[in-house]
Amino acid sequence: MADRILVLNTGSSSIKYELVDPRTLARSARGLVERIGQEQGRLTHRTGDGPAYVLDRPFPGHGEGLEAMMEAFAAAGPELTPVAVGHRVVHGGDRFAEAVLIDDEVIAAIEELSPLAPLHNPVNLTGIRLARKVFPGVPQVAVFDTAFHRTLPPEAYTYAVPREWRERGVRRFGFHGTSCAYVSRRAAALLGRDLADLGLIVLHLGNGASVTAVSGGRSLDTSMGMTPLEGLVMGTRSGDVDPAVGGYLARTLGLDAEQVEHALSHGGGLLALTGSSDMRQVRARDDAEARLALDVYTRRIRKYVGAYYALLGRVDAIVFTGGVGEHDAATRAESLAGLERLGITVDATLNAAVSGGERAVSPTGAEVPVLVIPTDEEGEIARQTLEKLPA
Repeated sequence: MADRILVLNTGSSSIKYELVDPRTLARSARGLVERIGQEQGRLTHRTGDGPAYVLDRPFPGHGEGLEAMMEAFAAAGPELTPVAVGHRVVHGGDRFAEAVLIDDEVIAAIEELSPLAPLHNPVNLTGIRLARKVFPGVPQVAVFDTAFHRTLPPEAYTYAVPREWRERGVRRFGFHGTSCAYVSRRAAALLGRDLADLGLIVLHLGNGASVTAVSGGRSLDTSMGMTPLEGLVMGTRSGDVDPAVGGYLARTLGLDAEQVEHALSHGGGLLALTGSSDMRQVRARDDAEARLALDVYTRRIRKYVGAYYALLGRVDAIVFTGGVGEHDAATRAESLAGLERLGITVDATLNAAVSGGERAVSPTGAEVPVLVIPTDEEGEIARQTLEKLPA
């Protein structure tokens, strides 16, 4: 297994890992260490279709979680001798336009960028530091969610705010870049076209959700901004709101900036409108509250699709990905309803068919194909990691 890359996605209370062949994207193993720092943790490790290897015990910190991962590989296989370790890092700011080999200077830069992603970059760094100790001498690569969007033109990333703010880093960065890079390339393959010739609108719809206009394989515009809060309605995030809401709530309810930000990020979106952040639960209901939430959710998507169509000038495909985008036929249909004059339509039968693979859900010969492409962020991280290894 010496040609495999270990992909680590370190979260605030979890470590997701996969052992990936970067050339075929085949998985030798995958697993999840969850509830780190809580009273009872769990590790679930899989090497194929058989029963999972499970450890139930407390993991006081990420170090213990990584030790448990090593224990799982030793007990259930396969042999863990990766050629490199690829790390998901959420925010690369305006410093990182691509994946990079990790050294002390890169670690310092990621740490300096932590105020832009205070819930993510510090724990991403924890995973990097621990992995460097566990795998001494093994190359480590940081793959940034924001890097794909470093091609945004100034008119797309610039906010009309005071110069002092802009000089302090207040600008749009965009996220879900790893997913966008993967599905854009797969869309080109599915269409039998050169990615450099395509205009795509990528809809990554999951608990977090974003829309990206991709022109020639490069990000032209994207709905998320300086943080992942801007843009679409999401599971617990509000998406676009009037910036004056914070001031109004401070004057009328006495809320401070941290309380407003927390509410918009963790108490907004579908959760705020229905009491549930799970689209499946919202869809299962048939009441006015749920119907309004779905209308708000899909209308926001439709607005962005129309706006990005205008920016691109020509759209060669609409691409749905992410948990909701891949599995919720109703969301796909409702999000594109009324766009027939733009050449965008969904075939009801194809759209409703149950499938986990790449497919078109638009009528044969449609002017603008509508595609469903399951994302593979871990596979993309492995691919980008391989590209950065010394020859």
